[in-house]
Amino acid sequence: MIVVTTLVAEDKSQNGSVPNILLVLVDDMGYSDLGCYGGEISTPTIDSLASSGLRYSQFYNCARCWPTRAALMSGYYPQQVKRDSVLDVKGGGGGKRPKWAKLLADYLKPAGYRSYHSGKWHIDGTPTKNGFDRSFYIRDQDRFFSATVLSQVYREFPDAKGKKGVYATTAIADHAIGVLREHEKDHPDTPFFSFIAFTAPHFPLQALPEDIERVGDRYKAGWDDIRQQRWKRLQKSGLVKKGELSKVEPELGPPYDFSKKLKILGDGEVDRPLPWNELTEKQKVFQQKKMTIHAAMIERIDIEVGRIIEQVKAMNAFEDTVIFFLSDNGASAEMMVRGDGHDPKAAAGSASTYLCLGPGWSTVANTPFRKHKTWTHEGGSCTPFIAHWPKQITAAGEIRETPGHVIDLVPTILELAGVKLTDQKVPFPGRSLLPSFKQSIDNKRTLWWAHEGNYAVRNGEWKLVKTKRGQWELFNLKEDRAESTNLAAQYPEKIMALKKQWESQVEEFRKLKKLK
Repeated sequence: MIVVTTLVAEDKSQNGSVPNILLVLVDDMGYSDLGCYGGEISTPTIDSLASSGLRYSQFYNCARCWPTRAALMSGYYPQQVKRDSVLDVKGGGGGKRPKWAKLLADYLKPAGYRSYHSGKWHIDGTPTKNGFDRSFYIRDQDRFFSATVLSQVYREFPDAKGKKGVYATTAIADHAIGVLREHEKDHPDTPFFSFIAFTAPHFPLQALPEDIERVGDRYKAGWDDIRQQRWKRLQKSGLVKKGELSKVEPELGPPYDFSKKLKILGDGEVDRPLPWNELTEKQKVFQQKKMTIHAAMIERIDIEVGRIIEQVKAMNAFEDTVIFFLSDNGASAEMMVRGDGHDPKAAAGSASTYLCLGPGWSTVANTPFRKHKTWTHEGGSCTPFIAHWPKQITAAGEIRETPGHVIDLVPTILELAGVKLTDQKVPFPGRSLLPSFKQSIDNKRTLWWAHEGNYAVRNGEWKLVKTKRGQWELFNLKEDRAESTNLAAQYPEKIMALKKQWESQVEEFRKLKKLK
């Protein structure tokens, strides 16, 4: 069967224009890392977007970088487009999308948009072969200083390849700003879509010295105290209204065996979220440094987002630019050494070091939730989502409890752009979030997850979730946001109903196997 999708562009606004779109994605940032989501990390620019826009308290991803990015740009679950696997439906990070699964920039062309990409990609193909007019493509996730594998097209902003001292987060912002300046000069009457995909704060933990210095000794108190402080702020903010703070699971280590890496990292490293007071003084110092660098990386993101926003304001486009900010998955408990290796004698956070956040601080970053990146529990799959649009969002600073998912971004942006798809043989599984810009909307939808044997399905307030080697657990998220109280024994019929919904979605994926 050949799938044909017809695109029709409509005039959406009263003045005959459509908004610009600025989509900012960060990598491996937890639910409570931002200041506006309960964190102590200084993020004034992003916080200002939240205070004059909307924060979503229940926004989901696909628990891992590459499946999330496939869903974000295609509008489909990654298993629908061969970018992740589940049971006998094969796919994965090296999978190639079927021809019918276009990406967002291709959909926006008929509406007159020019599309720009800056940063990480991690989707099959290349940005410029998938509708983007310009791209600064960082294919090197093992270095923040002087990344060695870069791909740029047309004029270069900047030429970072091989240049010492270039920091990836700044280079990504430089390119985004450069193409916006070019857009203002050469295409002033054309709407833009800018996809800015920062590689931070993904490991390796590497940051500019001045950023590390600015954070100072903020994390000397340790992860137990910092987690409690975040929990109190989350409750006070109204982002989490009911339930308890999830218990720290001391037996829960990384999802892979990193024992050989611990020898490289030295005896300051620990691979379990042990109570802070049980650590040696050497371990406390080592662990404090890691969270300091993580915070510095996020604070640098905030600084660079501020620079990009200043450029949008300089173009007199800020009022009618929709800004979305989100993370691709929760914080990571992974511990590894890749790239150029780790020099224990080098200053922590420098180009010669290779550190990972680890399960102790990842548990803090994902407060109040359980588990981490790759798991489909809330800690791996629920992260911040901010929507900002001065021209249309008047409910400044409000929280939306409406459940959302990265599969919703394509339908949302296409509605903003006035693009309607006709004869779409494979309907998008998501829905537009535009109604929630005005008020919270119903939460009776079904959302689905699968990644590396970790499964979940949510219907309304109920969520069924399991780990690869575990049993199904049942939670009522209205009463228990942190998945602390397993209700499986009390509601066996609910488990059966939700399990059938999970299996039904897999069956729908199987039907797509024959589509090319």
